[in-house]
Amino acid sequence: MNIKILNQSILDFTGDLLIVNLFEGVKAPGGATGTVDKALDGMISKSINDGEITGKLGETIVFHTFDKLPVGKVMVVGLGKSENFGPEAIRRASGSAATQAKKIKTRGIGTIVHGAGIGGIEPESAVCAVVEGTLLALYEFDKYKKDKDKRIEEFTILEIDKEKTKKFKKGTELAEILAQSQNIARDLTNEPANNLTPESLSEQIKKIINDLGLDKKIKIEVLNKKGIGDLKMGALLSVGQGSTNEPKFIILRLENPDAPLICLVGKTITFDSGGISLKQAEGLNWMKGDMAGGSAVFGTILALAKADIKLNVMAIIPAVENMPSGSASRPGDVVQAMNGKTIEIISTDAEGRMTLADAICYAEKEDARVIVDIATLTGGSVITFGDITAAVMGNDQKLIDTLLDISKNTGERLWQLPLFEEYEEKMKSDIADIKNSGGRNASPITAGIFLKSFVNKALWLHIDIAGKELSEKEGYYQPKGGTGFGVRTLFKFCQKLPNIL
Repeated sequence: MNIKILNQSILDFTGDLLIVNLFEGVKAPGGATGTVDKALDGMISKSINDGEITGKLGETIVFHTFDKLPVGKVMVVGLGKSENFGPEAIRRASGSAATQAKKIKTRGIGTIVHGAGIGGIEPESAVCAVVEGTLLALYEFDKYKKDKDKRIEEFTILEIDKEKTKKFKKGTELAEILAQSQNIARDLTNEPANNLTPESLSEQIKKIINDLGLDKKIKIEVLNKKGIGDLKMGALLSVGQGSTNEPKFIILRLENPDAPLICLVGKTITFDSGGISLKQAEGLNWMKGDMAGGSAVFGTILALAKADIKLNVMAIIPAVENMPSGSASRPGDVVQAMNGKTIEIISTDAEGRMTLADAICYAEKEDARVIVDIATLTGGSVITFGDITAAVMGNDQKLIDTLLDISKNTGERLWQLPLFEEYEEKMKSDIADIKNSGGRNASPITAGIFLKSFVNKALWLHIDIAGKELSEKEGYYQPKGGTGFGVRTLFKFCQKLPNIL
């Protein structure tokens, strides 16, 4: 889709659809909406008075202009209550408008920038939210469909103020980068597991980097089973030993030797059957999404590279398939992680933390100053937070607070869970240094305790996104399927880290 910024009056727009807005509770539209209302002889005001539109967040109504304007149709989208207004409301309203525009077969859209200058929202931030919401809402995974829907071809941002127009350019460029990176993460999450084995994932990652022209910026190293074995990553290897698809340990680097090393680790189980601790059949098809942590860190490093952020970042994607077979790990087995720590396997379905343990050990070996892991880790997180909020834990409160603050603007909701010492008792093994599961009670926390035990020197954060990786319903700027949850938050977090370390 081609995105343009035009310095012109909204009344001169000649595309298919013009989008304006309305706050909830407003009875007489003002600003751009009021200007359009006058041109339409009060049609918008009449609809407000008739209760056809209330301004509720994401609500839309479409008017035919009947040649009263050069544009064929006008859409009014609700911005919600003014006291709740912010970047996420802009993103949601823009996503809802784009989704509806697609349903009515629109090809060319023009829009005002919702919220620029309102409530202290900078024009750059406002336009970024508009473009993000639009591009994320219009995402489709139709790779395997014979009949593909026609796409919206042109998206025009309209602004008569020249100074605002200049600021819009920078915000639009960043929004395109972030939305594209999140949509790439969605693509990988949506891929069926037969076409996204650890090996094919590593090949797709290489191809995407090359196709985006980032091969000079992002260095890639892929360790095969032998290389992983040479590093003595027994925890990771134990997860993949039941599958005929061998594991790959993918390392991506965006180098800046003058900056501290930030390591992003993403859980990447390309398909999780549960292993010998086999999952139930219902919903098993969704287990292709158990690599969403890996796709999120990949999307993040792509965005950092495209935005030319001068950081020293390493993304680790430990790609493994967890399958039951005669060679699979068994409950009761004991394996050794890269740092020499022994682990008693209580459940082979507590596999993600095993791969993350060795990845964290590798990050420690590389002297990472900060390690952030993101993972579809526990069913307990789904029970606690559903499909809306991700759990956050860590060993540095300043970093946790920074991440939580960023998430308020990105709309990717996070909530902190404790890592009290008392929980460590649940992870003690009778025959090894630690066990890989503390049972159902407090499972997101005990999983965090397990991972924390592999952190030596680094500042560390753990994000449990279980239940947030795939969406079963359409909403605002989220189509059904892979979400790419975490990409925009991790990007902003990495961007801010140099100022707080």
